[in-house]
Amino acid sequence: MAPLANQQGHPSFSSSTTTNFLTHDPWTYDVFLSFRGKDTRTNFTDHLYKALSDKGIYTFIDLDPSHVRNQTNSFGDAFADINCRFKDSTEKVKRWRSALRQAASLKGYTCKAGESEATFINHIVEEILIVVLNRTFWNVAKYPVGIQSRAQDVEMLLDVGGNGRFMVGIWGASGIGKTTIAKAIWNEIAHKFEGSCFLPNVRENSLPQYGGLIQLQETLLQEILGGKKLKIASTDKGISIIHKLLRLKKILLILDDVNQLEQLDNLAGVGWFGEGSRVIITTQDSGLLKCHGIELIYEVQKLFDYQALELFSLNAFGINEPPNDYLELAQRAIDYAQGLPLAITLLGSHLRNKGIHRWQTILDGYEGEPYLGIQKILRKSYDALENSMQQVFLDIACFFKGEDKDYVIQVLRSCKQKVSQDCIEVLVEKAIITIECNRIWMHDLLEKMGKDIVHEECPIEPGKRSRLWFHEDVYHVLTGNTGTGKIKGIMMEFPKPNTITLNATSFSGMDNLEIFINRNAILSGHIKYLPNDLRFLDWGQCQLRSLPSKFYAVHLAVFNMPCGSMRKLQKFK
Repeated sequence: MAPLANQQGHPSFSSSTTTNFLTHDPWTYDVFLSFRGKDTRTNFTDHLYKALSDKGIYTFIDLDPSHVRNQTNSFGDAFADINCRFKDSTEKVKRWRSALRQAASLKGYTCKAGESEATFINHIVEEILIVVLNRTFWNVAKYPVGIQSRAQDVEMLLDVGGNGRFMVGIWGASGIGKTTIAKAIWNEIAHKFEGSCFLPNVRENSLPQYGGLIQLQETLLQEILGGKKLKIASTDKGISIIHKLLRLKKILLILDDVNQLEQLDNLAGVGWFGEGSRVIITTQDSGLLKCHGIELIYEVQKLFDYQALELFSLNAFGINEPPNDYLELAQRAIDYAQGLPLAITLLGSHLRNKGIHRWQTILDGYEGEPYLGIQKILRKSYDALENSMQQVFLDIACFFKGEDKDYVIQVLRSCKQKVSQDCIEVLVEKAIITIECNRIWMHDLLEKMGKDIVHEECPIEPGKRSRLWFHEDVYHVLTGNTGTGKIKGIMMEFPKPNTITLNATSFSGMDNLEIFINRNAILSGHIKYLPNDLRFLDWGQCQLRSLPSKFYAVHLAVFNMPCGSMRKLQKFK
């Protein structure tokens, strides 16, 4: 009894995106059931066949193994046809013949003396069930738009069948489709290895409350070797066992959503596995991959516009293109999602079966508050950052999207909470921001999430939030004297140049204000107080004639007033 050769051909990427993509097992049967003699065929074999079928194990029967081994009778007829179809691939046909001879010659199970037939059959079924379940194929995506080309790009890097052993990283922002690509690749190539293991959600599952790294090590060994799960006493012991048992085995290992170097060190060390092995890691942090010595990194790009429209339409309407009367609204929706498959899928699903007027209302609402399902996923990128990097992220989201990188670094480095010189690079490596022409950019959904985080600090009173950027909130706080010590930064940027008349106590209470940047407001009036904690002061167009006498600017790193009317400027201490 042996796994049956692929009866449907090697799985391939479907040209249609309206059906599930690589979501089924490409084998027609799980088991080839070998038997000899009529007595065996009519009792034991029938009982075993029924037991396998009852467990959902598809079993091929009714062939004498000698016909398979020698390619005679129906198998001989089939191979005669194959010889004609593949006459230019004689080596491939020879390999197929050899594989069939080996399969038909495999030794079966041995019934121990005194063991009942029922017990023996149960033992066989349990053993086979483990093998079948370990060969389970992943459900890739309901609508796998754009997956084919991306998965094939990664397969080019993998060079399956080539010499050596190496690792490939799949890197990109949260929701960009890294895991989906990894699942598609698994379905395509896992059968080419002696053993394989896909560990999903490593970030979460490596936490102690979800089993930790030891449990992941145990799962890795069980899935690749089969049999019962080994008990591992410590991660160090696990490393030793994995290396010892798998060092000569050609395996495929996929580690999904890795966010700590410790995870790689304990699950996929360099040189642990046998010749021809491949390890795939999905992550938001390219720096982590580089630290582990991984040079082959595939960056997942956003969907092209035509792909985004197709994916959205499939989720919203169940067809490849939106109806003409919805086309403009559909384009508006995908523009908002900016090529992020996760966002496109959630938006399309949310709008499904709703009328045009409802669409308009919902999309208008997204301008102020993105779909919460998207935010929940994107929030993971923020939560994983250290506190200092969270502050950098919020500053960029609220103030500095589209700004010159060197300018932003200058501002951030001047602040009280010191950040590293490479803070921008860290966020780039984590796929949270990008640098184009030396300017900092981030996905609109990430920007919106950052601003929502700040807004949640105090939804009702802007003066009790850490950052102010919305012109109405800034005007409310400065003219209403509602600022508090919670405020760390203010960016003044109105839809059009506007005059704000400051009063003596406009900045009173803002003892922790570090950043004040005026983009286009015209500041007038008279102030008696500025916080001495200010680090970056860019007045812009300021008609103030003097600064408060008790503003000592002891921490001020940058003072900019290109269009000011300042007549008196005391010497800073």
